[in-house]
Amino acid sequence: MRLKKSMAGSLWRRLAASACGSQIVEFAVTAPLLVVFVVGIYDFGQAFNTREKLNFSARDGARFASTQPTADLSQLAPFSVSAVRDLVDADLVAAGLNDCGLGAITPSGTLLWTATGTCPNGGTLTLTINRGFVVPPYISASQPAQQLATRVDLQYPYQWQFNGVIQLVAPGATYAGITIIDTDAFAANQD
Repeated sequence: MRLKKSMAGSLWRRLAASACGSQIVEFAVTAPLLVVFVVGIYDFGQAFNTREKLNFSARDGARFASTQPTADLSQLAPFSVSAVRDLVDADLVAAGLNDCGLGAITPSGTLLWTATGTCPNGGTLTLTINRGFVVPPYISASQPAQQLATRVDLQYPYQWQFNGVIQLVAPGATYAGITIIDTDAFAANQD
């Protein structure tokens, strides 16, 4: 056993002494770091792209909701709110994001509805539609003191790929596998 260790040590010393061998040793040391950086950059880009897709879905849902009537809001599951949920769900699927089986809307307060879905990564996708969101007043004579709007809020569990690669550099290290990406948008109700 000791002979094998000394042979392996002398092999590394001979490789390090030669120019070609030192390049191989340098590459062996830097390759894991390079892989970690490349995967980290790719993963951050994917998270940013996911955030942009979620922003679009929330804005589209808020714009659509602002055109919906408010006469049915006294119902347990208003059609105008279900239509917003369906649009946001369709936007998520069209953008290539997992809709996590986004469920039916349930009331969670006055003029507030929530729909949730459980994602394969164990996180929960949450869609909140607030048809009674009060827009902060602007200091202007042309703006009313208080304006009602619809606010659409999305909370999406993003699964990082970085956790599997960080262990190349630091064996046994762990990295938060899921981050909640939160985005919202609002638009003034038109009726």
